[in-house]
Amino acid sequence: MARNDDAEDKDSVPHAGDPSASVGSRIKHLRQKKKLSIQTLSRLAGVSAGMLSQVERDLANPSLKLLTKIQVALGTSAGSLFPGENDVAEGVPDPIFVRRKGKRPFCELDYLTKELLSDGAAQRLELMLLHLPPNGSSGPTPLTSPAEKGGLVLEGTISMSVDGVEASLTEGDSFTFDGRLPHAFRNIGGAPAQILWVVSNFPMERHL
Repeated sequence: MARNDDAEDKDSVPHAGDPSASVGSRIKHLRQKKKLSIQTLSRLAGVSAGMLSQVERDLANPSLKLLTKIQVALGTSAGSLFPGENDVAEGVPDPIFVRRKGKRPFCELDYLTKELLSDGAAQRLELMLLHLPPNGSSGPTPLTSPAEKGGLVLEGTISMSVDGVEASLTEGDSFTFDGRLPHAFRNIGGAPAQILWVVSNFPMERHL
C-alpha cells in the first residue's frame, strides 16, 4: 500500500514559526496549509513526488536549485523555509525589522550554507549571507527564479555565470542580474568565500 505522507496528525508537524522546525517540516507545513498534495506540489515544482517526500521527512538534503523550485511552487519567500529562531533578548522582543547577529536562522544545503539576514516573513526583499567552502557552489546545474538578484563578495574569490557569461569576482566586487536568466556561482579560491546575497522577488500568483 502506498504511503500517505499526510496521514499523520498535522499538529505533530512543527509549524513555520517553530524554532525547532527543519526545512523539510516547514515545507510540509506550508504545503498542507495551501491544501496541496505531495503529487500536486511535485508537479508544480517539477520534481519527483518521491524526492519531495524525502525532503519533507528530512531524508534528503535539498540542493539550492531544488529548494528554489519548491519555494516558487509554494508562492512563498525563501526565508519562510529557514529554521526559526528566538529573537527575544533578556525578555525584550526585538522590533520586527531587526535581526540580531548570532540569532539568524541558517539552512545547510548540499554545496553551501544560507544565513537569513532579513525578516523571515518578507516576501519582496530578502537579504542573506551565503557561505561557500572551497569549491562550494550553487549546484551542478544553473538556477532560474522570478526575481532580481544582486550581491557583494565579502570574502574570497568566486566565479559567476549569468546567461552563459562568466566573470571572476573578489572581495569588494558587486553584481546584479535578472534571476530568470540561468545563473550559477562557485568558490574558486582556496579559502572559504562569503557573499551578501540580495533577492527582490517579483509578485507571484499561483493558479492551481
